[in-house]
Amino acid sequence: MRDLAKLPKAHLHLHFTGSMRLDTLVELASATRTRLPASFIDGDPLHVPADHRGWFRFQRSYDTARALVRSEEIMRRLVLEAALDDAAEGSRRLEIQVDPTSYAPYVGGLTPALEIILDAAQQATLLSGVEVAVVVAASRIRHPLDARTLARLAVRHAGEGPGQVVGFGLSNDERAGDTSSWAAAFAIARRAGLASLPHGGELLGPEHVRAVVSALAPTRLGHGVRLSEDPALLDQVVEAGISLEVCPASNVCLGVYHEPGDVPLGVLRAHGAQVALGADDPLLFHSRLVDQYEIARGQGLDDAALAELARGSIRASLATEGSKRRWLAEVDAWLAAPQTEGEAEAARG
Repeated sequence: MRDLAKLPKAHLHLHFTGSMRLDTLVELASATRTRLPASFIDGDPLHVPADHRGWFRFQRSYDTARALVRSEEIMRRLVLEAALDDAAEGSRRLEIQVDPTSYAPYVGGLTPALEIILDAAQQATLLSGVEVAVVVAASRIRHPLDARTLARLAVRHAGEGPGQVVGFGLSNDERAGDTSSWAAAFAIARRAGLASLPHGGELLGPEHVRAVVSALAPTRLGHGVRLSEDPALLDQVVEAGISLEVCPASNVCLGVYHEPGDVPLGVLRAHGAQVALGADDPLLFHSRLVDQYEIARGQGLDDAALAELARGSIRASLATEGSKRRWLAEVDAWLAAPQTEGEAEAARG
């Protein structure tokens, strides 16, 4: 029962607006006299059914928060606060996902919006000690031609270090649109060396994962938990070296599973999947990165298994090999260190 906040790890599934602190949201809403939905301020995480009506409720709340991000100052603040929060939870690497389209009108266009976030990521790296890189993500509810524009913009800032674009994603309701329509945008990104990081396998099952894998050739799959329903396909995904960004609290809040214990971490791990736990949208789900490891611990994973999850997140990251080796050694040190008196007492219950 070692302290999970001290376990070195990488955070690979966090959305820009969804990373916002609640007190930051309340401050911004107060300044603009914006009325917040009760789900933000009643102390309970958002829970919706896994259907179109549920997604609409989730998206409406998300859009309320996103509409408050109206300046360069606020954009920079969100990146820094996300990095500082990750640092407090043992994260060594944050790959934050953003669609700059929503913020472009307030800062002079798509290019300035992305460049502000990249510069903020570089500064946040220095101030927090967490390497902050960026994933540019297209949205399924926008036209696929918009995704090509975003892919070309992402390519201009491609790299593997802090303040650079490391991958190209596809987010929003995975039931929207025809997945193959985004293949051209992902091809643009892959040709420039960017990782392919689409969502899939959360709201829809194995057949959609099959479509995502075929059309978009993912390096990592955002969520992917529904692969547990098709062991043969899961084995194929593992054999292809595709890592899974699993967000247990998100899966429960979006109605995919009833309880945290239902999230199929055991099945995924038993098939050899490389799993990276992520918080997805802490603002709405009231659950950050360490909470995901607590959920795994609640499923019976001991410290050695939790350390292996952390290693999986580091290996699945797009950091340099030198950084990965350093962080993996730190995971080994965490596991080898004797428990403190407080940790031992917590383990005894």
